[in-house]
Amino acid sequence: MGHTYADLKITNLFDKRSIDVRALVDTGATFMCLTEQDAVQLGFDLSEVSQQVVTHAEGRQRKVPKIAPIEIAFANRNYVTEALVMGNEPLMGVLPLEAMDLMVDPLRQQLVVNPEHPNYPVALAK
Repeated sequence: MGHTYADLKITNLFDKRSIDVRALVDTGATFMCLTEQDAVQLGFDLSEVSQQVVTHAEGRQRKVPKIAPIEIAFANRNYVTEALVMGNEPLMGVLPLEAMDLMVDPLRQQLVVNPEHPNYPVALAK
């Protein structure tokens, strides 16, 4: 099984700057993550944003910048959230996937809108 990538539009809701990114879709990760370069292109000053403690797979913890509010757009879905600034490529974790009612199609290695709800996202409330 290979990697799944998705083309996303990310918007800084403070000043409406947008960028297009190709993000690795990772169902084992929690948050949306953007690179430092992405955050700067969106107009965020990383010396002025809040920090989030993250735990890496090997157990090491560190603080990383957290930018907000951002909007993630994919297909006919969007989600207002925050993003951690870390790594060398954008990464889409499970929180935006669930909120946007998106699914990974492992056979085609594509991110897709949930076929049970093609016109709008449906979230579980239980």
